[in-house]
Amino acid sequence: MKTRPRLVNRRSFLAGASATVLLPSILRAQDGSLKLQCRFDDQTVTYTLFDNPTVRDLVSMLPLELTIEDFSNNEKIAHLPRRLDEGGLAPFSDETPGDLCYFLGWGNLAFFYADYQFRNDLIRLGHIDGPLDPLTHRGTYPLRVALTD
Repeated sequence: MKTRPRLVNRRSFLAGASATVLLPSILRAQDGSLKLQCRFDDQTVTYTLFDNPTVRDLVSMLPLELTIEDFSNNEKIAHLPRRLDEGGLAPFSDETPGDLCYFLGWGNLAFFYADYQFRNDLIRLGHIDGPLDPLTHRGTYPLRVALTD
């Protein structure tokens, strides 16, 4: 049986394209990396982001006001207002607690604080700067996601 390639919808394509055109100066931070700050309750976590189409699409949406909640025993999740460009999908085998990923199944952010496995359904967006402790803070809270210096 022949499968058809997955097509990117128009909104995702336009968002990714505009992010690529409009954000190059933001992506050129002093040390060459882009930082994402996530604040909820009295917790703050900062991620160094990778450079891929999915990250650029996420950055084009910032700042965001979301809700972060516990999921399973190894991650927190936050649902985005729309799906992201999936152009950053690439297999990886060095999964590490502290990874920030985009889950293709539900179109949400996954903040991993314990071991997890890549199963062709995650796009890695970045990695935490600092301790994992804030992510183990249990509960459901308003979440602010924004770029930081």
